[in-house]
Amino acid sequence: MPSIDKSGTYKLGDRSVHRLGYGAMQLAGPHVFGPPKDHDAAIAVLREAVASGVNHIDTSDYYGPYVTNQLIREALAPYPQRPGHRHQDRGTARQ
Repeated sequence: MPSIDKSGTYKLGDRSVHRLGYGAMQLAGPHVFGPPKDHDAAIAVLREAVASGVNHIDTSDYYGPYVTNQLIREALAPYPQRPGHRHQDRGTARQ
């Protein structure tokens, strides 16, 4: 997969993120409800996105509900915590 560096960056709070991110809505099951049909494929998609340079994943507790956030947590567990990494949860940013 080609690098997304050419997409440019913008400021999101105090962090610079690529303009091309990943929208996690479709990781959940049919109609954005329940677990995905292929759990391992969903994890692979997230890991490939990060490996390609994605540093902004758009998600919500309502996808699944909670399913996409659990998948993201599982997929990114092997990656080191980066300074300034934030999790957005119903309007509350946590570091």
